[in-house]
Formats: sequence, C-alpha cells, structure tokens
Amino acid sequence: MIGLGYVGLPLAVAFAEKYSVIGFDINQTRNDELIAGHDRTLEIDDELLASVQSSIQYTSDIQQTKDCNIYIVTVPTPIDTANRPDLAPLIKSSQMIGEVISKGDIVIYESTVYPGVTEDICIPEVEKVSGLKFNVDFFAGYSPERINPGDKEHTVKKILKVTAGSTPEIARKVDDLYKSVITAGTHLASSIKIAEASKVIENTQRDVNIALINELALIFDQMGIDTNEVLAAAGTKWNFNHLKPGLVGGHCIGVDPYYLTFKAEELGYKPNLILASRQINNGMGKYIAEKTIKNMILAGKKIKNANILIMGVTFKEDCSDMRNTKVTDIIIELKSYEANIDVYDPWIDAHDKKIYDLNIINNPFNSDKKYDAILVAVGHSEFKSLTMNNYNALFKDEVVIIDVKNIVPEPTWRL
Repeated sequence: MIGLGYVGLPLAVAFAEKYSVIGFDINQTRNDELIAGHDRTLEIDDELLASVQSSIQYTSDIQQTKDCNIYIVTVPTPIDTANRPDLAPLIKSSQMIGEVISKGDIVIYESTVYPGVTEDICIPEVEKVSGLKFNVDFFAGYSPERINPGDKEHTVKKILKVTAGSTPEIARKVDDLYKSVITAGTHLASSIKIAEASKVIENTQRDVNIALINELALIFDQMGIDTNEVLAAAGTKWNFNHLKPGLVGGHCIGVDPYYLTFKAEELGYKPNLILASRQINNGMGKYIAEKTIKNMILAGKKIKNANILIMGVTFKEDCSDMRNTKVTDIIIELKSYEANIDVYDPWIDAHDKKIYDLNIINNPFNSDKKYDAILVAVGHSEFKSLTMNNYNALFKDEVVIIDVKNIVPEPTWRL
C-alpha cells in the first residue's frame, strides 16, 4: 500500500484481515505512530489497528516491498495555486514502484485523476524505471477511492467499489481482489478510463449541486428570506435533492472538478457550468466574512482589533482533516480588517497546529476571555449541545453570532 493517509490506511487494514500487507509511507513519523498502534487521523481506532498489527509491516524504504505482487497507490492528487492538477505524487510513486516491480505484478491506482492519467502518465513512468513492458511483463488496475473522512458508518468495506483492469483477465483479478474484502460488493468497469471518469464526476456532480444551493442562499439572503425554511418547504417534494448551503473544502469535492476541467480545456472545450460552480463555492468564505463584519458594524462593534472566535476549522464535522479547509478563507478575510482571530476546534490534530498559521486556543467556555463576535464554521458534535447561555457568556456586550452550519439556537445571522 503506497500512502497511509485517510485512504491508504483503512484499505491496508481491510486487506490485512486476509492478506499480508506492507504499508509504505515516505513520512517515517507516520509509520512510527502506526507501529505504536495509533492513527492520528482517527479513521482507524486503536483496537482495530492492534488486531491486524501482525499482518502489516510499515516502512519508508521502498526496497522492502520487492516481494509484493500487488502495489496499490493511494497518494493524494492535489491542485497547484493555479488550480491545475499536481500529478507529482503519482509520478513519484510510479517511479518508486518501477524500482521494485517484478514480472507478473499488478499496480493498482486509487487516486482521483482525469481519464487517461493511469495509462498515459503513470504506467510509462513504471516502464521507464523498471525496463518492463506494460501488459506483457506487468499489468495495471484502477479502483477509485470512495473514503468519506470522519464517517464511521460508511467505512471502506461498506462502500461499493468500482474496479477496472488493463486487460480482461487482469480486470477480473482486480475485481476478485477487492471483492474479497469489500462486503458492499464491486462494479467492474469496462476500462480504466471509464473507472477514472466515474470517480471524477462523482464529486463534480456534488460540487455543482452544492453551488446551486449556495447561490440560492446568497439570493435569499438578499431577499431577507430564511434559506433553511425554503429548503424545508421545497424538500417536501419526493424527488427534491436535499442539500444545505455551506463551505466546500476537503480533498475531493473542492479539488476533483479541476482535474476534469483541466482535461476538458486541454481538449478545447470550456466547461462553463463546472467552473462557474467552483467560482461560487470558492467565494463562500469571503461572503461569510463580509456578513460577519456587516453584523458587527450594525451591532456597534469596532472592527479593528476586535476579538473574533472561530469555532471549527477542519473541512467537515467530527473529522480532523484540515486539507483544503475553506474556513481559512474566512479567517484570511477577517484578518484583512485587522481583527484578532482565535480558533477553537476540539478535533484539530496537534500535528496540524504546527503547520497552519492559526491561533488555536483551548476550550473558550472554560476561559474568562470575551469576544466581539463568534462564527460557528463547522458542525462538530461538541458544538451542537451548546445553548445560548453558553454563547452569551463569551460576550461582554452586544451578542453577534454567525452560524454557518445551522446549529446555533438564536444566531444573529445564519447561512
């Protein structure tokens, strides 16, 4: 298993219940944590991790994987500052596999990509380094990840898996491999490109749908209409798509559409709807920050040097994942007004506290500090039980509470 993050580790554990697994990660600190029996992403609890320890070997030395027959790549596929696909992790992983792959072996990619990346970009790197010929000496498969970080119900074995292979025979082998551990079953696609395309549109579809709800929320806010009441009324129709407005971050929905738009534009097609949806969703952080400032001004608050508390900074509720969180967009915008920002998030990992330039504080409800505004950005379970008395105790005068997740009993403004 190449990569032991939110995708790789749960899959490695699932396979380790039946097979001998080597988990490779370039971060030795990550390997050491897993050897010690703890997953800081909290996707795998310590008890489950301990139950498969005898079947998993963790390493940062690719040479220790030489005896493997199957290589599964679960590295990230991020975007750069210009929203273009960054394939460097995939290319580097393919090159490393090329150093150790043997005749008859299969390399399976799980990372989200646009159609063609596996066979046109990754496999040539394996061939170049290994000296082996694709579909003669070694083979490929593709099975896009469907991990939902923080979701303890839809775990890796309970999510149906799409599979594909570079030849009909290999496709069946790949499908049988996943079928042996995925209790939800599999769907065998006719080609690797079909499987790649199926994955990239899963999150593109959600991105477009959420963008529609976000745009409606912006319109209704200008009209003085409660968006949540509108959605509740519209949702009484049997075929209404139930979604809520909000921030679209994370490693999938906020990133994957750019892989598709990049390829479309490369082919000369302008994907206007997808790009417009990305623009709407990317603008939500700035809009929420501006509404915060407006409500503070209406409450007679001084903005410069104001103390603002942000509650929640991970990209989604009850999850420690900070990747591509859009809460930081809100913080950046508020800081541009020279406000002082405190961040409280009981889920943020100590490792991330060192990486992000945030003033992370301990539980503010156990402190005497007072705030000029509070912005509830993430719907963590810990926040849902809070009452207005809890919030009011954090203010020295006029209460200003901005509720992004519709969990505050009586907010000043909610999305």
